[in-house]
Amino acid sequence: METTPENILDVTQLEPKQKHPTIFVRYDELKEGESLTIHNDHDPKPLYYQLLGERGNVFKWEYLEEGPEWWKVRIQKRILGENDETLGQLAAKDLRKVAVFKKYGLDFSCGGEKTVKEACAEKGLDVTKVEQELQQTDKSPASRPIPYDEWSLDFLSDYIVNTHHNYIRKNLPDITAYANKVMEVHGVRHPELIEINNLVKQMGSELSTHMEKEEKGLFPIIKVLVNGNQDTSSQKIPGLKDFQHFIDIHEAEHESVGKELNKIRSLSDNYALPEDACASYTLLYRMLDEFEDDLHLHIHLENNILFPKAIKLVSN
Repeated sequence: METTPENILDVTQLEPKQKHPTIFVRYDELKEGESLTIHNDHDPKPLYYQLLGERGNVFKWEYLEEGPEWWKVRIQKRILGENDETLGQLAAKDLRKVAVFKKYGLDFSCGGEKTVKEACAEKGLDVTKVEQELQQTDKSPASRPIPYDEWSLDFLSDYIVNTHHNYIRKNLPDITAYANKVMEVHGVRHPELIEINNLVKQMGSELSTHMEKEEKGLFPIIKVLVNGNQDTSSQKIPGLKDFQHFIDIHEAEHESVGKELNKIRSLSDNYALPEDACASYTLLYRMLDEFEDDLHLHIHLENNILFPKAIKLVSN
């Protein structure tokens, strides 16, 4: 067995009982930030779980090649103090990753404080597969993503109102009307529509109150913080503890609406249309699906970008 300057280990040249012990020795010899690339003739996924179990979340795992002849994996030792980014942080940096989160049902908005490993563990997902797909998004061509994370907080607040709040006010009345109409026509054969109708009404009431609180309370505070005109503004700026409590309330309201949408998706079997679905039934499910996408981005912008940055402003 020879080691190249790139620190490659061909484990096919080792006896089976020596493979994992040798890899562990080589991994332990790495300095922070250094990596070891292993070559194998089958997927070394069991090694991932053993390394995670015995060493902890102290490494990065990246597939470089996946069969059919060779599997090549780069294992990098993390730098001390370097933590996994959360779903929300990943989405804030690159919205292309949201497509992967949506594919696997990973909540990057209300559940944005969880790491990929934590979120996958909760859902029983194969974290190596999810992380691999997230890595692939880095290689896909970028289509000039909107730089939400670079905007000033007053501009971002206005954007949320003009884009997402207006979207809700424009579309929710139609969704509410169609939910009631479809329930009246199809509710006998599809009783889940009764609960879906109730959830839509409840969600609409909560969102209406929530948006008004943001537009009349939270967002004006953020604008004063950004523009630094606390002395001339009639808007009272709370202390850090009170402001954090204010944010916690808003995040709890986000979570409540998110749970209602999740319940609607579950009741509808991911918006699967029955054979007797009419045009209104079809339109309702399409509008709900689109509404959920918009709300996820809406909550992501607040929970993962706007709120954390506003808290920093108050604490300074």
